[in-house]
Amino acid sequence: MFYREAGDFKTTYSADNQTFPIKIDRVGYYVALVVAFLIIPFMINDYWANAILLPFLIYSIAAIGLNILVGYCGQVSLGTGGFMAVGAYACYKLMTAFPEVNIFFHVILSGGVTALVCILFGLPSLRIKGFYLAVATLAAQFFLVWLFNRVPWFYNYSASGQINAPERTVFGVPVTGPNTEAWATYLFCLVFLVICALVARNLTRGMAGRKWMAIRDMDIAAEIIGVNPLKAKLTAFGVSGFFIGISGALFFALYLGAVEVGEAFGINKSFLVLFMIIIGGLGSIFGSFAGAAFLVLLPVVLKVVGVDMFGWPTDIVAHLQLVIVGGLIVMFLILEPHGLAQLWRVAKQKLRLWPFPH
Repeated sequence: MFYREAGDFKTTYSADNQTFPIKIDRVGYYVALVVAFLIIPFMINDYWANAILLPFLIYSIAAIGLNILVGYCGQVSLGTGGFMAVGAYACYKLMTAFPEVNIFFHVILSGGVTALVCILFGLPSLRIKGFYLAVATLAAQFFLVWLFNRVPWFYNYSASGQINAPERTVFGVPVTGPNTEAWATYLFCLVFLVICALVARNLTRGMAGRKWMAIRDMDIAAEIIGVNPLKAKLTAFGVSGFFIGISGALFFALYLGAVEVGEAFGINKSFLVLFMIIIGGLGSIFGSFAGAAFLVLLPVVLKVVGVDMFGWPTDIVAHLQLVIVGGLIVMFLILEPHGLAQLWRVAKQKLRLWPFPH
């Protein structure tokens, strides 16, 4: 009764193939965009931006990128942190080398650089897969972190080895540096998230997405029916790297402002993004949002409940967070491998039939 598509008919193929073919989904999407662009910027403060909104937006982009590679194409990757570092350092070098260019283009170019690096490290996927590919991408993680730590050119020969985002503006409003406003950085990241989500949604529903899923389900059968595994796998690595590079650039320039690669983009970052898509749902754009929201909100909720309400020590709360995340991953892998996205699909199916029995 709450979720119905009865009477929502289509008269053209283009209408039937649109991103949200059901009217109630389209209305919900437009309402969410209006709230995100026109209401939230006037309500947020620095705490909401730095603790919840910016991490959610940036990690959602990274989760979408990794989900394309792991969830849609079936290529396991443990190098997300290293590829985010590529985006961060590429953005830093571009911002310092071309200060007159708008930061919007720096972020996009950073994604392009990361896509090329990701394709390079994706070449082993043509010969190996599964556990061996995971080890290869894990090696890329450690190699990239070592490279950015050991080659002074990447951090402009700074004595501290740290990179700092110089101040940049968009339409005269600072989005990086010490004088930023919470609403400005939020809107800048939100624009990138909306664009990336729409691009990913259309790619996964098109010919490229069908090729990725054919490779994921059975690569030998996909090759027999005409799918080029070289092109399919490397395009998945490239598109995934593009999104992850954008998230790394935003994470450095707008969220942290100053970065030491070993601390900000270590192996923990790779596992964090991987846990997001496992909990949210592999092979689902919505699952990327759900997993990012869950793992961003979980430490905030635990702090409010555990530290502020019950007075637990912060180290106990931190360990409790690890226990909860680990338990949820095991639970989802056993009981619901498709994660929160599948639970949302089941809920919508129940709403289609409510209050009638099924």
